Amino acid sequence: MLSVENISKSLGGQTVLQPMSHEFRQGGTTAVVGPSGCGKTTLLRVLLGLAQADSGAVRFGSEVLTPDNAQRLRLQIGYVIQEGGLFAHLTARKNVTLMADYLRRPRKEVTTRLEELADLVDISQDMLSRYPKHLSGGQRQRVALMRALILDPPVLLMDEPLGALDPMIRFDLQQQLKEIFARLNKTVVMVTHDMHEAAYFADEIVLMREGTMVQRGSLDMLLQSPAEPFVTDFIRAQRADPRLAS
Repeated sequence: MLSVENISKSLGGQTVLQPMSHEFRQGGTTAVVGPSGCGKTTLLRVLLGLAQADSGAVRFGSEVLTPDNAQRLRLQIGYVIQEGGLFAHLTARKNVTLMADYLRRPRKEVTTRLEELADLVDISQDMLSRYPKHLSGGQRQRVALMRALILDPPVLLMDEPLGALDPMIRFDLQQQLKEIFARLNKTVVMVTHDMHEAAYFADEIVLMREGTMVQRGSLDMLLQSPAEPFVTDFIRAQRADPRLAS
């Protein structure tokens, strides 16, 4: 469904992504994790076509992502960013249906999809009538997820979607998101700096450092067969999960 083939990227004369290749597991959740500045978000932007790789190719199904087809392919990719990125002047409902309305999807189809998604993320119709400033952080992220899913895309990209939430809301939304991922069977790529979160969500973890994919695999693989000392050091630096502190 989604893969990168020998892509690289430089910004301002600095190499942000070293040449890398990877196939993201169809129907699975991949967590891209690493310290700040390691290239996680740039990788996500290249996957989405918001930034163009200097070399290599991004493949979406049988197509190579190009500037010419990026807008069309982007309609098949949901995107959730930190704090939701909702438009303050639109109600939650209008935020969710923005692209469907722009594409002039049938009103009955959009209404039905909206109701399905509200049930999926457990948000009330009353909340959908509110403006973002009248929603909590967790509610805004639920609305952002609905917006990303309104066109029923096969791929969902998430850039630290829970990073700005307080611990209790974050914990509740983590549980809910994991159930949603299991139900939807979409290809999910989630960027996070939190190894505990990566271990909780992901079928596969991609650990990055300085624009390089250092190691890929399950948490157990990273724990038991680290590719280099950095892997062990990064995991042990995060003590939230007892397995990560061993």
